[in-house]
Amino acid sequence: MRGHDQTVADQPDPEHRRDTVVIAASAGGISAMQKLLARLPRDLPATILGVVHLPATANSVLPQVVTRRSEVPAEFARDGVEPRPGRLYLAPPDRHLLLVEDRLRLSTGPRQNGLRPAADPLFFSAALARGRRLIGVVLSGMLDDGAAGCAAVQEHGGLVAVQDPAEADYDGMPSAALASTTDAFLGNLEGIARFVRDQTREAGMTDKGPDPDPDLHQAVERLLKVDNGWTESPPHEYSGLTCPECGGPLYSRSAPAGSMRMECRIGHGWSPQSLLESQDRTVERALSMAVTQLAERSVLTRRLAQAAAERGHRLSRDQFADKARQTEEAAETLQRMLAELLARQDDLANGSR
Repeated sequence: MRGHDQTVADQPDPEHRRDTVVIAASAGGISAMQKLLARLPRDLPATILGVVHLPATANSVLPQVVTRRSEVPAEFARDGVEPRPGRLYLAPPDRHLLLVEDRLRLSTGPRQNGLRPAADPLFFSAALARGRRLIGVVLSGMLDDGAAGCAAVQEHGGLVAVQDPAEADYDGMPSAALASTTDAFLGNLEGIARFVRDQTREAGMTDKGPDPDPDLHQAVERLLKVDNGWTESPPHEYSGLTCPECGGPLYSRSAPAGSMRMECRIGHGWSPQSLLESQDRTVERALSMAVTQLAERSVLTRRLAQAAAERGHRLSRDQFADKARQTEEAAETLQRMLAELLARQDDLANGSR
């Protein structure tokens, strides 16, 4: 293993070492990324590509924030750029970041796990482009974006490093990444930084690793399509579930380490926990709308009962009053269901710190 004082120019041929690092982070992940980058040298002989979950309207200071304590220069990725070693390229707001052959690509393709940018597209594309030369890193975050991506990295011969869930502010993403992989490196941020430094400076790889997964290649191609068009033939086996993004059918795809992923014909992709969370939001919206409609129906029927009483129509008054009571009882039932759903969501969020 080579020492840590080499310059980039002195490093072995990239074909014979790991020269690309992809990082995924979400809730609590900005601080974790700051600390990780602070432990990496400026002359790291590898390109670093990162995804932090950002709202579409986020401002443009993320590169400065994550490298505040680091010597590694950072910038938002630009489409078509050939990435350089020793630099960090981040996915900009509302754009997937992909590595296709030797260039960065930005995409407004279908959301993955309800997110854009999402970690899985970066990990998928980098696994295809770099194979054994890739290291995937998952830091603090909720739910399971990046888990399927880590499985793809390992499937194509790359390495995976995961922040210890006990150290992470939010352990959802690290725990999901561990569950979807085998033999992932598990460590604190100092340990992960040491792992990255050592692996990117160690030569000796002689084979290119497994052949690229054609299904994964098609998934990346769909992400790059400008029109986000419908795929004529179903991508996999029908799951019996519906895509929360577009309402179309979801098709199951088995992944390594027993993980599961679902896609619709538009190209929206879902890992199980993200799909479940999105279904909860859909149910919450439906229950909230139903409660609102029932409350308005109660108001209307009460008014109609009052109007009938004023006209001396006792039968109509009693009928409308009875409808109002039934409506209010139904609304109370749905309100209890909604409260229970929200309480379960809070319990899950607190359980995933």
